[in-house]
Amino acid sequence: MALRLIPYIVLDGTASEAISFYEGALGAEVLFKQTFGEMPENPEFPLPAEAKNRIGHATIRVGETEMMFSDIFPGQPHQPGDQVTICISTDDKEQSHKIFNALQEGGQVIMPLQETFFSPAYGNVKDKFGITFQIYTNNHCME
Repeated sequence: MALRLIPYIVLDGTASEAISFYEGALGAEVLFKQTFGEMPENPEFPLPAEAKNRIGHATIRVGETEMMFSDIFPGQPHQPGDQVTICISTDDKEQSHKIFNALQEGGQVIMPLQETFFSPAYGNVKDKFGITFQIYTNNHCME
């Protein structure tokens, strides 16, 4: 059972620029980069044109460490200082549920832990100390 903590940076339309910056400044290697426009469409929530080129998800490697990035949708609230969260990545769905349930006690669920197109169990929770965690379960554990 693997468990990793990964810094996750959320920006307001500048994630692609930040990734390029870190490639030069830190020698980062882009492992994955996908815009909102490249993601599967959801007919219930049409994608606004101004969101299509924003980063939906990206992962870079800096030395032995990974960092993840995304942009917010245009018009969503973005508070400087809140753009760094911690992604808890695991390959065990039960462990994801256990961690999510523990972190939500005294905190606030931002997105319930649920199956998504990219994960069998993904959710966001702000703990009682105001720290936001993204719980991500690797796809290879899908049943």
